[in-house]
Amino acid sequence: MSIERIGVYPGTFDPITKGHIDIIRRSLTLVDRLIIGVATNPSKDPMFTLEERVAMVLREAGPLAEKAQVAFEVVQFDELLMHFAERMNANIIIRGLRAVADFEYEFQMTGMNYQINPSIETVFLMADPRYQTIASKLVKEVAIYGGKIDAFVPPLVAEAVRTKVDKP
Repeated sequence: MSIERIGVYPGTFDPITKGHIDIIRRSLTLVDRLIIGVATNPSKDPMFTLEERVAMVLREAGPLAEKAQVAFEVVQFDELLMHFAERMNANIIIRGLRAVADFEYEFQMTGMNYQINPSIETVFLMADPRYQTIASKLVKEVAIYGGKIDAFVPPLVAEAVRTKVDKP
């Protein structure tokens, strides 16, 4: 009897980028069920509401999960990642890495998470080289200053960001 592989991919997704979507697509090959946890994290001063971010993730990632025939859901959370993972019955946490700086932070986080629950494994996926420089924070900054963001986010996300930026 095999154990169902339930993965949690957490983030703020403010907004979801092509890098996030690449990690989601690749995660779907590793798990039987993928839960994308959209974190509240008000310290990051989000551009989009939690509901808007959940809707964006559903819209962009849903078709990928359907194509991969993997159970999929998007869940908002406002608690420790490990408590969320436990509540979701996850046995895998998926994290994307773009650069060495990401690794240092994630290494510390993984050590803390292991102390909380050693039965949940963390899996790191290296970002596709095309997406290694993309960060939601930078996408927003480029948009605020009138730069083009279409290479970094899907078309409907780019439109949503431009709409937010153009509001007085």
